[in-house]
Amino acid sequence: QVQLVESGGGLVQAGGSLRLSCAASGRTFSNYAMGWFRQAPGKEREFVATISRSGGRTYYADLVKGRFTISRDNAKNMAYLQMNSLKPEDTAVYYCAAKAGSFTPRVSGTSEYDYWGQGTQVTVSS
Repeated sequence: QVQLVESGGGLVQAGGSLRLSCAASGRTFSNYAMGWFRQAPGKEREFVATISRSGGRTYYADLVKGRFTISRDNAKNMAYLQMNSLKPEDTAVYYCAAKAGSFTPRVSGTSEYDYWGQGTQVTVSS
């Protein structure tokens, strides 16, 4: 089992920045590719970004490419999502997830991930 806890969400004005954190515990963190997803009210949960086990490879959804950066620190069992130039349409609950399978440089489905955090709310005002 892997336990994931997100933090860092909040209310920010359009154009602002937030950094989300995901603290992992349980099994060896570096054995898992990590991903960030988000879910807006009335919408399905959607892929945001993913990072390989070592942190050397990343992949982003087109909607966030160039604005968001995913990273990880395996020594601290942490994953991060730096979000810049935020837009009102980025408003959602953001979830981190851990995947026992290999890193895949493409949009991932939720079913590919094995463990999920509880989510953290991000609200971007216009």
